[in-house]
Amino acid sequence: MPQLLRPFPFGVNMLTPAPADEWRAKCRRAEELGYDVITVADHLGMPAPFPALVAAAEATERPRLGTFVLNAGFWNPALLAREVATTDALTGGRLELGLGTGYVQAEHETAGLPWGSPRERVDHLRRTVEELERLLGSDELPHSRLRSSGGTPMPQAVQRPRVPLLIGANSDRMLRLTAEHADVAAFTGARTLDSGTLAPIAPEELDQRIALYREFAAGRKEPAELNLLIQIVLVTDDPGAAIQPWLPRIPHLTEQQVLELPIVLAGTLEQIVEQLRGRRERYGISYLTVLEPNMEAFAPVVEALRGE
Repeated sequence: MPQLLRPFPFGVNMLTPAPADEWRAKCRRAEELGYDVITVADHLGMPAPFPALVAAAEATERPRLGTFVLNAGFWNPALLAREVATTDALTGGRLELGLGTGYVQAEHETAGLPWGSPRERVDHLRRTVEELERLLGSDELPHSRLRSSGGTPMPQAVQRPRVPLLIGANSDRMLRLTAEHADVAAFTGARTLDSGTLAPIAPEELDQRIALYREFAAGRKEPAELNLLIQIVLVTDDPGAAIQPWLPRIPHLTEQQVLELPIVLAGTLEQIVEQLRGRRERYGISYLTVLEPNMEAFAPVVEALRGE
């Protein structure tokens, strides 16, 4: 059992592009429902993360704002540092930077960017993290002495010593990188297949992944927070029936095995609340993120666990 059980923070990952008024309205709705973090993914066809977060900041007051997660292969570290510093400044120091390697080869091909082997993608992410730490941890970005036409300096990140870093990980090398650098260790609850799709992992494998992470992180002065992305939320009196439409997508698992997946929550409100308490005790995971389509359904869970 983990030595420390943290209070639950809850995040919602926004996926669907929307006009300005609609975007701001759904961000306000997330705040009203009690979510602590509003995040944006980084996939082609979804909202561009940084302008979407600035708009979310204009519409809300309390939630932190994050990328969940940036595809490092889309980004040059120096240009990314400029985006991060500017966004942190424009959101009043509410930014949480989430990074990952990316897993959809077709998006890289569409963008005309190299894909690379898994090792090359992790190497690029490591270089990105280390360069961001150098650039964002210094007093000024490269060329920040240059002035805009209005004579004002280039924006600097508000948060010091740096913007909080979340890394999404599952493989051994990614878990080591996360243990070395991240303030939040985000467990995907899935592994990437050769086809570029994600396959969920069983509870026992998540146990093993978290144990390996803790081994890598044993020398840290401050423990990272552990995050999990919940893919399916079904508030229902009959979870077996409710999960049926999902079973063809995971044909190698039985109904019971699907219901036991760490990325699945199914049952009555009271049952889901107990499931999350149990998972926090088992895994040490307290920071939970749900997808935008589940934002309303999960809201009563947020309310029930507020302050725990």
